Amino acid sequence: MTQKTPKPVDQARKVVSEYFSNGVIIETVYDANTKQTALAFLKDGQITVAASYKTPEEGKLEPIPASNNLIKHGALIFAEKPVRYESVIKLIADIQLHIYRYVDVSDHFRKIASYYILLTWVYDAFNELPYLRLRGDFGSGKTRALFVIGSLCNKAFFASGASTVSPIFHTLDTFRGTLIFDEADFRFSDEKNELVKIFNNGNVRGFPILRTAITTQREFDPRAFNVYGPKIVAMRKSFDDAALESRFLTEEMGQSSLRRDIPINLPDVQKEEAVALRNQLLMYRFTMLPTIKINESLIDPSLSPRLNQILIPLLSIIDDENLREEVRITVRSFDQKLYAERSSSIEAGVLEVLQDLFKQNTSGSIPVSEVTTIFTERFSSEYERPITIRIIGGILRKRLRLTTYKSHGVYVLPVTEKSKIDELCIRYGVTEREVNQ
Repeated sequence: MTQKTPKPVDQARKVVSEYFSNGVIIETVYDANTKQTALAFLKDGQITVAASYKTPEEGKLEPIPASNNLIKHGALIFAEKPVRYESVIKLIADIQLHIYRYVDVSDHFRKIASYYILLTWVYDAFNELPYLRLRGDFGSGKTRALFVIGSLCNKAFFASGASTVSPIFHTLDTFRGTLIFDEADFRFSDEKNELVKIFNNGNVRGFPILRTAITTQREFDPRAFNVYGPKIVAMRKSFDDAALESRFLTEEMGQSSLRRDIPINLPDVQKEEAVALRNQLLMYRFTMLPTIKINESLIDPSLSPRLNQILIPLLSIIDDENLREEVRITVRSFDQKLYAERSSSIEAGVLEVLQDLFKQNTSGSIPVSEVTTIFTERFSSEYERPITIRIIGGILRKRLRLTTYKSHGVYVLPVTEKSKIDELCIRYGVTEREVNQ
């Protein structure tokens, strides 16, 4: 009879972050001086830092070892220990001062970034999240801003367009931290498509990404990767997907001369200040996570549904109503910008033509060729390429999701699509006043 191998006694499970139903919160911390990781845990109102933690249900828990390559090379950063802070208002002020000292961004974005940093430390209390983005050309300061803001975030994981996407999937799934991604403008379509999947699935809880895996025995073994979590991105352009674009709160970089008091090179003290703030932010997590929840009463009817969806988690972590209104006022500029971009798009121009044509023709269908002719008359000077029937037909079907069919040898848009067009006109900011101008 084959004797069974005895089960190892007190075998530890490696953990990064845990929040148990009994209120115990466990977080991995890292001491850069000793180059050792440990577990900081909140239990019965007391915070302790130790090499391990034992529970009756889970057994012995230990932190991810400091020998992990991401930790060893500084690609993944933690707090050192929880340190008490004076108040949330003071903590926010210190974060804003830190950003102001080293980064030249607008006042409204600095405020949004400060609250977003807070959000990264309690994001698991929510089911939807926004993303932050710094957009600008080379030398605009976006990488500096990305580093300074990212260095204050919860379990910040630094990656760039020079990275392959596979380790990003694994790191997000394992550490559940904040993705700080520089130069997100991938040159190769395969890598870009994989990154877009992460951003499309990563702002809503419960949508893991399935990836194919093959075992050593050549067996098919697909794996689900959890990519939900906060993300901050620097890039030069925009994503092609309008729905993905609407998930970002964006700061346009390099549109004014750099403030003269901004240091050209980051001093060593910036790193020390970031560690001190991360330690206070870890205490913020221990203190606030059990009490934070979504507050649906904060929905603002003057904002778009998408912006409301991603804004509510930000507003839910703010207790002061005056501060909430400040954030609302700040964020409205993002909504207005998105609205302005959409209303000046080629789709908006096509909708303007359709609205005008259906006002004149209330019972019949509209030939796509007629839409093309009028669009060309009004807007051809704004485009370098000739506008063809094929281009307009593609916009109608693929971008606006309108139905066309062939009638007597030509493609037409039926009158039954008018209700869809009316709704799209509202969404794209096409008004009758604009049509009559």
